[in-house]
Amino acid sequence: MYFVYAVKSQKDGRIYVGLSSNIKRRILEHNSGYVFSTKGFRPWKLIYKEEAKNRKEARKREKYFKSGSGKELLKSIPL
Repeated sequence: MYFVYAVKSQKDGRIYVGLSSNIKRRILEHNSGYVFSTKGFRPWKLIYKEEAKNRKEARKREKYFKSGSGKELLKSIPL
């Protein structure tokens, strides 16, 4: 089981999209500074998650959310 997730930086509002089989562990990694691309923008808050049946499907959805229209959809989620 895989998940596509989006987290938002509470420092500057940027959105990071990723995939993982363990969302709780992954968000802890983001907030602990273990992820190079996100450690300078901590803390992160989960704003979206979606379950996928396998890694291939999760990767397809991750690519969509990293695209312009997918990113705009994530920006429209009220917090």
